[in-house]
Order: sequence, then structure tokens, then C-alpha cells
Amino acid sequence: MGRFESPKADLESGYVSGASASSSGELPSIVLTKQHLKFLNGTLNNLAPIDILRWAKITFPNLYQTTAFGLTGLVTLDLLSKLQKETPTAAPIDVIFLDTLYHFQETRTLIEKIKARYSNINLHIYKPEGVNTTAEFEAKHGTELWKSSPDHYDFIAKVEPAQRAYADLAVAAIFTGRRRSQGAKRESLDIVEVDDAGLIKINPLASWSFKQVQEYIKENNVPYNELLDRGYKSVGDWHSTEPVKEGEDERAGRWKGTSKSECGIHNKRSKYAQFLHEAEQKRQQDMLAAKLEQVEIKQEHVEEILAKA
Repeated sequence: MGRFESPKADLESGYVSGASASSSGELPSIVLTKQHLKFLNGTLNNLAPIDILRWAKITFPNLYQTTAFGLTGLVTLDLLSKLQKETPTAAPIDVIFLDTLYHFQETRTLIEKIKARYSNINLHIYKPEGVNTTAEFEAKHGTELWKSSPDHYDFIAKVEPAQRAYADLAVAAIFTGRRRSQGAKRESLDIVEVDDAGLIKINPLASWSFKQVQEYIKENNVPYNELLDRGYKSVGDWHSTEPVKEGEDERAGRWKGTSKSECGIHNKRSKYAQFLHEAEQKRQQDMLAAKLEQVEIKQEHVEEILAKA
């Protein structure tokens, strides 16, 4: 992403984030060893989300919230708004939204409601590079790219814009809306994580259930996505989101019928790295197939010469 050093300082853990201090004003390194992370998570697991948010605000520089305005993200947003009222002179937490250009209209309507409700919110919107509309995206990348090349789509629509946002804003740490009760790969989620790129991720509501999130939204009159009243529990792109059936995990409606459960942003291994790896494998397979074809042609030619001799 440009602003992070490669993890190298802590050979035992490999958990290093931030950028080295320099005269240019870059952020100092933030080092979290495995032992430190274990201690932090053991302690933070006993705290309420608002206390986790308080702790993170005074601990990490260049801290942002990333959200697609799902229920958990909305709770976090509301809690941060309350914290801002407690300490009005403190710097607010800006919000990053990745506009894939394929969000539901209900999601876009919600964003306008959120901007009206939280007038002091500083929202950074990032779209796929070089395009502003769905038509422009499809003219550049083709229609239904999510079907023909899902990994490529994830990188172009989500991973690259996220990496660009983190680089542009010099993001050192982010709040996410992930929770253990969402199921799939999130059941063992920690409060604090460090990803392969060195980005610190804080999941303040990791221990909350869907019911707790719902109750908070209702009790505090927080605007939410109308789709949630129609059977949806986790809302992403319209082409890969469906209502959830009774007894299914919250995220069962995302990429239904596939083995997929994450878009790549929160995967342990960079989705882009996976995409490049698969592209390289395909290139090598194509090269091998071409060589075999050449060998077969040469063999046929030899057989023709021998037949004429």
C-alpha cells in the first residue's frame, strides 16, 4: 500500500505496522507482538464496545472507521458520535466507504440519512479506479465481471480502492463491523488484529450478537438499511446479496451457493495476492499447453517426413 514497511523488526511475531518515523512527518512504527496482542485481546474482551472505542482513540494515530453501513457499523458510528460529544475538542474519527458502484439504492438512501443525522461526519468515498458510474465500470471491465472473474472483480471494486484509501489517508488502524456471531470465518475473531500488510484492525463489537445490535439500533433510533426489514441481515452488492432464511448465519445471504464468505478485504492473505498467484498459474499452464502443442506439431511433421521417405 505504499506507506507500510515490510514486517521485519519482530522476528518472533512478525506483527509490525505503521511507518518508520522520519523528518517528512511519517507516522512512527506501531509494534504489536503476539504476546502483546494476546494480552490486549484478553483484556479488551472484558470491556464494553464504547470502552474499546475510547481505548483505541487514545492509542492509535490515524485511526479510521471502514463501513458499508451495516448494522454493526452503524452502532459503531453512533457510539463514536457520543464519544465526540464527551470530548468535542478531540479529533473525530473519519469514515471510509468503498462504493463498488453496485450497492443497493436502499444503501445509498441510508448514506444520505446518516450524513443528515451525523452532520459532523467526514466521509471518504472511494470508487474503482478511473470510473464513477456502473456504465463506465462495465465499459472498462465488461459486464458481470463478478461472475466471469470474481477475484478480479473483488480486487478492482473493493481491495484496490481500500488500499488506495489507506495510502491516501495514511491509515494506521481501522474500526470494522465484524462480529463472531456472523458465523463463517468470523467465529474466532479477536478484538484487535494485524493483517499481512501491517494494518491494525479493531473489531469493537466482536462479542455482540445480532439481537444486541438490533436492540441498540432501535433504542437509539439509529437510521438503518430498509432491506433489513425484508429478510436481509448482511448487505453488500445487489448482485451477491440475498435475504437470509430462518436459522442461517447472518452472512448466509452473501455469495449464496458458493464457498465464498469474504470479499478479500478481510482475508488473511491478500485477495490481490491470490488473484496474481492464480493469474500466474494460468499463464504458466497456457505456456505449457502452447509448448505441448508445438511438440505435437513437430511430431506430426516428423511422421510426415518419415512416411514420405
